[in-house]
Amino acid sequence: MPPDAGRAAEKVARQSYGKLIAFLAARSRDVPAAEDALSEALASALRVWPERGVPGNPEAWLLVAARRNLMQAARHRTVEANAQTTISVAFEEAEERMNEAGNAVFPDERLKLLFACTHPAIDSSVHTALMLQTVLGIEAKTIARTFVIAPEAMSQRLVRAKVKIRDAGIPFAVPPHPALPERLAAVLSAIYAAYGLGWDGLDGENERHSLAGEAIWLGRALLAVLPNEPEAVGLLSLMLHCEARRSARRDSNGRYVPLDEQDTAAWNAIMIAEADALLRKAGSFDRFGPFQCQAAIQSVHAARRLSGTTDWQALTTLYAALVMMKPTLGARVSQAAVIGRASSAAAGLEQLDKLDRRNVAAYQPYWAVRAYLQAQAGDKAAAADAYMTAIGLSDSPAVRDFLAGRLRGVQR
Repeated sequence: MPPDAGRAAEKVARQSYGKLIAFLAARSRDVPAAEDALSEALASALRVWPERGVPGNPEAWLLVAARRNLMQAARHRTVEANAQTTISVAFEEAEERMNEAGNAVFPDERLKLLFACTHPAIDSSVHTALMLQTVLGIEAKTIARTFVIAPEAMSQRLVRAKVKIRDAGIPFAVPPHPALPERLAAVLSAIYAAYGLGWDGLDGENERHSLAGEAIWLGRALLAVLPNEPEAVGLLSLMLHCEARRSARRDSNGRYVPLDEQDTAAWNAIMIAEADALLRKAGSFDRFGPFQCQAAIQSVHAARRLSGTTDWQALTTLYAALVMMKPTLGARVSQAAVIGRASSAAAGLEQLDKLDRRNVAAYQPYWAVRAYLQAQAGDKAAAADAYMTAIGLSDSPAVRDFLAGRLRGVQR
């Protein structure tokens, strides 16, 4: 196979998977069937493109091929006549949007699919994972690693949820206002989880940047539909604040640089300004929520580029508010780290000691923070043990190298 054909198919699959699945599923009301149809279309592309050349618009080619696969599968199943008619009419619309040059102009339905994935008929424990896979195409094994469960168990949960969407006739639409707040919270969490995967970089540099960009796009699209939802504004502000520092997270040799040691000149000032403007807009609604609080925390860090110092007391106050609203393990570990900087290492360790050891045993940030605070408190032996645990739990080679450097420092 010519390498160009393989790379083109891979690129379209990575960049357009969620958009194509959402478009197909929103019309067929069948997520598994849409996934099967697109998978077959991708397989066809790998067979056909090397012989005929890569089409001018690969996304359009895949949409037409997947549509045909979906129609053929529907004809082979025993379905009610009116359901068959509905599918046919819906996809006629897609075909009408194909011009003679083969270009696709079709709506992006990913937001509708996001809300379908958070329907009350679906177990809330699988909402985020379902959205990560169906909308952004993240593999079940990667999602399972994020949620710390077996890949097989995660795959089974996802399959059951997709079948539920089909069998329960769950609508693909932004819900009306009475049902919006609870559903919106799940959608915001899923978008941020997607950004978190992109930020952590479980799938490599290019995929990491692409996934983070997709999450920011979803945040912007959601805000366009719901401009008066302060938590949607807060989420976009939060992601932009984090994204503004992307280029400063590694030095010229690719080594990891922690936030308080980053060169602020490398931060994206335009992105920070947009993030702060969004945070001010969110504050005007007088409905403070956890995503706004996290954005405010990042804004305090961003202020170092102007003041030259970090306001640790302000961060202590904000983390106290965040833990009251959303006492996640990550928030509580970060709160301990900030208390350790604002007050004393002993005070930070006291906060860490309040956490359930069963919950933190495999949580890498806990051990990294604990190691730092123990080193600051002068307990070098305990710090070394914690650093070794943190190194063993880290997925990032750059972070492992950074922690190994810290370990050598306490051992000396």
